[in-house]
Amino acid sequence: MWNSALTAYLHYLGFMVAFAALVVEHQIFAAEITLQRAWRLVVTDSLYGLAAVTVLVTGIFRVMYFGQGADYYLHNPVFHAKVGLFIAVGLLSLYPTISVLTWIGGLRKGEPPTLTTAQGQRFLWVVRGELLGLALIPLLAAMLARGLLA
Repeated sequence: MWNSALTAYLHYLGFMVAFAALVVEHQIFAAEITLQRAWRLVVTDSLYGLAAVTVLVTGIFRVMYFGQGADYYLHNPVFHAKVGLFIAVGLLSLYPTISVLTWIGGLRKGEPPTLTTAQGQRFLWVVRGELLGLALIPLLAAMLARGLLA
């Protein structure tokens, strides 16, 4: 029972940290990114990645060992929607992550990144899309837990 509770706790905590990291990324980002802001974005995006991996791994453990059984989840369309949305958010996150990773070489030399207006707007809209996707996942989880649309 403790393993189940700890796994659920880490799953929820990972989800909250991922959401918080995206909010922070959105707040830190600016039209002109200073060296300090750029390093904060690198750290924040790394934290987001670790949190997402935590959600993924603990989610797998919950399905395989601590939930209602893999058959319940794997035959439930709401579960597929939830996982699909998680994957979509993960794919969206590639743009900000790759962007931030490409800055590191210049940041180490003390050079802040230079972005076009279009790149900056795209970065923000992608982060907003990720936030929307993450905000919908708990709705799907609540529907799944209650057997809605199963």
